[in-house]
Amino acid sequence: MRSGAKTAIVGGVFLVVAGGVGYGGLNLYNGITGGNTSPETRAGDGPRTGPVTGDEVTSTAREFLAAWAAGEPEKAGQLTNDPVTAGPAVAAYRDGASVSEATITPGTPVGATVPFTVKATITYKDVSKPWSYTSELTVVRGQTTGRPLVKWAPSVLHPKLLTADATVRTGVAKAASVKAVDRNGLELTAEKYPSLAPVLAELRKRYGAKAGGSAGIETWIDSGSESGTDIPLLVLSKGKEGTLKTTIDAGVQAAAEKAVKTYGKASVAAIEPSTGAIRAVANNPATEFNTALQGQQAPGSTMKIVSAAMMLQNGVVAGPDSKVECPPDVLSRGQTFENLDRFSIPDATLVKAFRRSCNTAFIKAITVLSDKKIADTALGDTARDSFGIGQSWQVGVPAADGSVPESAGNETSASYIGQGRIQMSALNVASLSATVKNGGFLQPYLVARELDDREFAEAEPLSRGVATALRRMMKETATSSDGTAFDSMSGVASPKGAKTGSAEVGGQDKSNSWFTGYSGDLAAAAVVQSGGHGSDAAGPVVASVLKAG
Repeated sequence: MRSGAKTAIVGGVFLVVAGGVGYGGLNLYNGITGGNTSPETRAGDGPRTGPVTGDEVTSTAREFLAAWAAGEPEKAGQLTNDPVTAGPAVAAYRDGASVSEATITPGTPVGATVPFTVKATITYKDVSKPWSYTSELTVVRGQTTGRPLVKWAPSVLHPKLLTADATVRTGVAKAASVKAVDRNGLELTAEKYPSLAPVLAELRKRYGAKAGGSAGIETWIDSGSESGTDIPLLVLSKGKEGTLKTTIDAGVQAAAEKAVKTYGKASVAAIEPSTGAIRAVANNPATEFNTALQGQQAPGSTMKIVSAAMMLQNGVVAGPDSKVECPPDVLSRGQTFENLDRFSIPDATLVKAFRRSCNTAFIKAITVLSDKKIADTALGDTARDSFGIGQSWQVGVPAADGSVPESAGNETSASYIGQGRIQMSALNVASLSATVKNGGFLQPYLVARELDDREFAEAEPLSRGVATALRRMMKETATSSDGTAFDSMSGVASPKGAKTGSAEVGGQDKSNSWFTGYSGDLAAAAVVQSGGHGSDAAGPVVASVLKAG
């Protein structure tokens, strides 16, 4: 791992022991593998084709791990399908991580994939600490040589090395130590709240020094970019911790973490409508990309909150009891749009169409029947000016602002039901509910703006009539027996309101499930990938979070 280490191999274990001698592992390494003359190099044979064999997977994995353990990056690189990239990456790991000794233990192959465990000791100056993690590699056949080779990716060296620029470093941390606490002073850790790991890392980077902390000795994933966020892996010696208060509510966060684990890919965010304070952010899987804050996806019929506001503000309808038509389908600007299972509502009103999520009522009222000239930019204007969507949200960590871009033709019609080119995160959609409940937009935030004098996005308050109408429509969606959110919200305390949504995504058999709602002074939104109808998957996630508030 580092120059001056001695390598020995015992069975399937590669052991690197600190010492003042040169590398002596090559002979032992050849002894274990028997030299392994690959089939493609035997006399009279051409390049081998077809899937890699079990023997090839085992021997190639052992050869690569042995070369890595022996501190031979060029040899390790040549055993991959991208030696130009892999060799320097292995060398950078060796030089940057400050590993003084390590044992790499291969596990049982699963097909062409071999898991392995690294148990190491990190030593920096006079400080040492044990470090362990698991990773995996996959063996493929070289396209031109036919050789079995490790399929190269930075994550082979460590699962959190996700880009070519990133590497493992040990030394004085670049950011001051910080103890992030929730609204009530309870400590927030990535171990207890996995979804907060990227949030806590970014808060430390931005505010560690402002919170009065100092740096310690650590091992971390260096993003290799000034704008990237480094990921702490191991603390060898703590610096002085500064305390940073966040808006997170530990109880709500715990409920959010538990709720998203019900589904393979799910995200949820919760906001306090009266202040804009973010109370919870959770994702499953919990990755370095925080989908709840940074995701950009079509929000489906949750967008009807904004569409209804646009209709009211532009005089398309006078109020929630205005008559609209809800046929099974409607032709708008050359495209036919349908309701789920082609349902229709006789004697429909806006509130009935909203609570049952009638697509055709919104599209027909705006594009076919209205005598008002509604510009293609009207929905985006309403989203920006009344709901803050598309403005710059200075949350305190990276977050998407939401986007309702200018559109034309049937794409505009699709936007009224949350399709087309509209992009939202769970936080953006939670803010829609929060804005309705509060009667006006307050930019969501995670840390106090006074920490760095951030400028918050602002929007015009909803008029009393529009706010009252939207609250009534969301209330009936949650409390009427024919409301699409009724089942999900049945155990949630009043005052409450909700809106369901499903967004069709190309290539998916099932639509993404969306749901947003509020209860008291808490609003939340969730998205479940391929979850189907809004009430099927995202609804229970939001309900669990609201009950915790």
